[in-house]
Amino acid sequence: MARGTAPALQGARRIAELPPYLFAEVDRRIAEKRAQGHDVISLGIGDPDLPTPEHIVRVLEETARQPANHRYPDYYGLRELRVAIADWYRERFGVELDADTEVLPLIGSKEGIAHLATAWVDPGDLVLVPDPGYPVYSIGTMLANGEVYWLPLRAENGWLPDLKAIPADVARRARVLWLGYPNNPTAAVAPIEFFEEVVDFAWEHGILVCHDNAYSEVAYDGYRAPSFLQVDGAREIGIEFHSLSKTYNMTGWRIGMVVGNRTAIEALGRVKTNVDSGIFQAVQYAGIAALRGDQSWLEGRNQHYQRRRDAVLTTLNRIGLAAPTPRASLYVWGPVPRGAKSVDFSLRLLDETAVWITPGVGFGPAGEGYFRISLTTPDDRLKEALARLERFRL
Repeated sequence: MARGTAPALQGARRIAELPPYLFAEVDRRIAEKRAQGHDVISLGIGDPDLPTPEHIVRVLEETARQPANHRYPDYYGLRELRVAIADWYRERFGVELDADTEVLPLIGSKEGIAHLATAWVDPGDLVLVPDPGYPVYSIGTMLANGEVYWLPLRAENGWLPDLKAIPADVARRARVLWLGYPNNPTAAVAPIEFFEEVVDFAWEHGILVCHDNAYSEVAYDGYRAPSFLQVDGAREIGIEFHSLSKTYNMTGWRIGMVVGNRTAIEALGRVKTNVDSGIFQAVQYAGIAALRGDQSWLEGRNQHYQRRRDAVLTTLNRIGLAAPTPRASLYVWGPVPRGAKSVDFSLRLLDETAVWITPGVGFGPAGEGYFRISLTTPDDRLKEALARLERFRL
């Protein structure tokens, strides 16, 4: 059959209207620079460079050889994994969970965060999203044709949203409130008193609180991050996303969890049974080993990150870019030079030093004027990057 001009195919408007995912754009820019022959060091993405502990890898090796684990896994995850998650929450936070109704394993917490809006948000529903914040909170909302209402985070308020400033009509319409502490990108932490305020707000307005707690186990100077679910009444109106990625250096393994309100857990689980087939079972057994294994090694791992944090802060101070000292997370969040735009400053650094740092505006409009540095670059490369920054002139 003869064919003329090919038809013009077009994707859904919701896809065309999405902004490019920040880190995909970062990869493109870095690739361009490297193609020009430059040795680029990226301090951009929070991907742990330290290895997954050996006892976890060993369990994966053993269980991956068992043919029973090569088949489709259970949609809701091994019950042993759900029980291990519930036990970990009890031991770490003192939070009691029903492993059968209040725990759902995820293919990494990002997957669950992205699918939450599909489970909970109808077209036109309002979702309260922190700005700056992890981009997937807003992207998931947009994919579900929900409406984003930005909650600005400000340094003068400790990078916590001012719930009292939310207009009454917005609060009445809101279906979901996203939070994440220890915070990405600002590295801020939240006191339990703030979570108590959040619970009161959510009860008053009938809002589902979604707390992203992926960085709770990456902490410094003796700090111990709380769980949002520790607050009385939180489980009735909220869920908490967590992940083995940052805690156990398992980003590539894709295993996380969401726990809390059983209605929200059931709804998200129903979405997942229709769009994925669960976590590779050998990875689930490795996850059980991670959660039930010796946790004492985490202190040494955090000290390693803390030494990197201190080196970064020292260099920033020397070049006139003083940043606050984070108590948790994998990031340093600081202001760009006065009068500069965050993207322009990051690109200038890339051009002049072949070091990439993430512009704050990539995490939302209120991130303008800031940059984020990740602490997950190997020590030798970080040392070289900091040496280059020391030669940089503002």
